[in-house]
Amino acid sequence: MRKLALAGLAAITAAVLTTVGVASADPPPSSLVQVANFGANPGALAMYTYTPSGLEAGRPVVVALHGCTQSAADYYAHSGWPELADRWRFEVVFPQQSTANNSLKCFNWFSTADDTRGNGEAASVKSMVDKAIGDHGSDRSRVFVTGLSAGGGMTADLLAAYPDVFAGGGIDAGLPAQCATSVTQATNCQQNNQNLTPAQWASKVTAQNPGYSGPWPRVAIWQGTGDYTVYPVNGTELRDQWTAVHGVSQTPTSTQSLPGGTTLTNYADKVQLYSIAGMGHGTAVDPGTGTTQCGSTGAYFLAGICSSYYTGVFWGLASGGTTTTPPTTTTTTPTSTQPSGTCVNASNYAHTQAGRAHQSGGQTYANGSDQAMGLWNTFTTHALRETSPGYWVLADGQC
Repeated sequence: MRKLALAGLAAITAAVLTTVGVASADPPPSSLVQVANFGANPGALAMYTYTPSGLEAGRPVVVALHGCTQSAADYYAHSGWPELADRWRFEVVFPQQSTANNSLKCFNWFSTADDTRGNGEAASVKSMVDKAIGDHGSDRSRVFVTGLSAGGGMTADLLAAYPDVFAGGGIDAGLPAQCATSVTQATNCQQNNQNLTPAQWASKVTAQNPGYSGPWPRVAIWQGTGDYTVYPVNGTELRDQWTAVHGVSQTPTSTQSLPGGTTLTNYADKVQLYSIAGMGHGTAVDPGTGTTQCGSTGAYFLAGICSSYYTGVFWGLASGGTTTTPPTTTTTTPTSTQPSGTCVNASNYAHTQAGRAHQSGGQTYANGSDQAMGLWNTFTTHALRETSPGYWVLADGQC
């Protein structure tokens, strides 16, 4: 199944290829260095690293996983992680998938042969971490992993498989840990609400290491509200999964407005959900020389806000291991659990015309949450509430 080319993200790739095109040829690797022998490699991956000049011992390690059709060099060139590594002093490991494993170069996040502890690609990434730590005397307590799309799905799986290895994760347009165990399930996860409770989502994580009781990785989740490749409901499900793992409420402890139409909801400083109004499928970057800027645009690298910077701040990379609050334009702390935000009662047709919902196959779905609203016509009505820019949820009876 690994070599059939669909690779669990067939729907993702088909949609992306028609909208943004296939990733261009790999840019020159520059300071990206391949490590040929890094230990056990059951997943048959390639290891690349970026090491800042004169890197001291005892520094963190960040593992960055590319998306489908991409390469380690693409993620090195555009994600912003190398420039942050220079600024904050840490090692970056860029695993690379091959067409022999997956014809679209997607990490096999949907396959238990590759995304579970001690197996396949997950085990190969663990070997890369051990190699980086051994080569540079890195701080084993400050190892982090991030990734886009299929790389984001594998990031979630790695956090579940190796919570004793990774102190934090950054999931960009990704999927909940262990959402799928087959290609068919993967497509369903991409596009549909799985209707699981937070406790059910959490059990998919805790089942990977029976008996492990923590500490659990802190997780930053990035999701565009205009992403209809990996639908926005995945951001909500990831939020439910990791807040439940940490044993904290799904009600945010604070909300912040950030650049690029981004709304950050924070959950007890254990989980953060970054919702980017109108952004499609990709890693958010913000080219420039400002303090909060990094990265460059390209296929699957979309301008607006530098997700790598804010994720690194959340992990504590910018402050030597202590979490800091990112710069913000607006900060609010909920005083009650009552719903807030614009609320509109209208027909499904009117909702789609106004950009609050979209239709597929004659059925209507709320933008952002992707909640099913029924037939696309002027006779079926629902109330929708905007809980963050571009993110709408069903609110019947509330407005």
